[in-house]
Amino acid sequence: MNLHISPAKPFNLELEGLPADKSLSHRALIFALLCEKPCFVENLLKGADCLSTLNIVKTLGLKVQKHGANGLKLTPPKKFLHFNEPAKPLNCNNSGTSMRLLSGLLSSSQSQQNHYILIGDKSLSQRPMGRVIKPLAQMGAQIRARAQNLAPLSVLSAPLKGLNYASPIASAQVKSALLLASLQAKDPLHFSEPHLSRDHSERALLALGAPIKLTPPSLTLEPLQKPLESFSWSIPADPSSAFYFALAVVLVPNSSILLKGVLLNPSRIEAFKVLEQMGAIVCYQQRGQMGAEPIGDIYIQHSPLKAVSISTNIASLIDELPALAVAMSVAKGVSVVANAEELRFKESDRIATTLSNLAKMGIKCKPQPDGFSITGGGFKRPKEPLESFKDHRIALSFAMALLSCGGDLKGLECVAISFPHFLDLLECITHFKEI
Repeated sequence: MNLHISPAKPFNLELEGLPADKSLSHRALIFALLCEKPCFVENLLKGADCLSTLNIVKTLGLKVQKHGANGLKLTPPKKFLHFNEPAKPLNCNNSGTSMRLLSGLLSSSQSQQNHYILIGDKSLSQRPMGRVIKPLAQMGAQIRARAQNLAPLSVLSAPLKGLNYASPIASAQVKSALLLASLQAKDPLHFSEPHLSRDHSERALLALGAPIKLTPPSLTLEPLQKPLESFSWSIPADPSSAFYFALAVVLVPNSSILLKGVLLNPSRIEAFKVLEQMGAIVCYQQRGQMGAEPIGDIYIQHSPLKAVSISTNIASLIDELPALAVAMSVAKGVSVVANAEELRFKESDRIATTLSNLAKMGIKCKPQPDGFSITGGGFKRPKEPLESFKDHRIALSFAMALLSCGGDLKGLECVAISFPHFLDLLECITHFKEI
């Protein structure tokens, strides 16, 4: 899908109906496998990545039934920690979360020797899995991959030992894979990371009665002796998806927005904190909780931006850095991002793809091996279409960038991975047409 997007006029909105949180949706499906009684989930994200996890857990033995207008009843396998052995590969499609978390869960068993093959699409098959495979192998996991630790992955479930692991990087996916593997291990997991990455998995385990002790950025998990407590969750809005509409505010003068019902987990709103540091007006109001996760509203008001340098808390910003690069392009001064080499190993090389589009819009920018620098100055209408590079984060970021000057963007269909109804909400801000 290719769109022409018109420049936006000032807007003041209250926005509900943002996509449900992707991270929590994945984990709700996986943790439901580990409970004794049925679980109930409202507002599960229907994006392509979460649907991949949904299809896989159904194959493993999770019974999924509709419940109410927008809910699911998730009934775990009758025998605790016993999964079906699939007759064909488990397809993660484009979802790195599915592949990395499930490689941990499925590698560990005290009573089964099931064989699983985890496959993905062309993009996922080029993304590194070694950061998960290496510590799992230290636990005794029998995982095989292609050269350079690329998918497909062959996983033979086996009894695993405990692990004392200091992760060289802050990664929620590595941490979550090890937590899931350790639930059936013989000994505890002692895990630490350079700084706290997204902490949804450990928050959920704590809320569901697992024997886990948290001393961020470290934790200790004892093997699970009984099923997790069943849960009833209503998934809040995803702050990473909500952030694109915060970006719209800083691009369009005299605008403001109230983003309602958003997950306010501190490890997930770092990008909003960066906008504050750049000069945007941002306010938070907690209004409730889902398990151990805070939920509330975020208000953003336009204000001129100044340049910023980012080199820490990258794990909490990695999904939003392309969008922040767009904000940096209208800030006064030179902004710098460092220690973000992980950007090169996403659905696209997000350093290269972000800067390619910025250059088309007249922005002076320079790549580095682990980041980039951007000289703010405002956008010019691109003479040729911008590209999504089949990467949903790039597509969403530059759909918003075009609000400032108008222009064409190719390949919008990929936004369905995380934001299936994006165009419905974009219509609240500006006009667009398919070309």
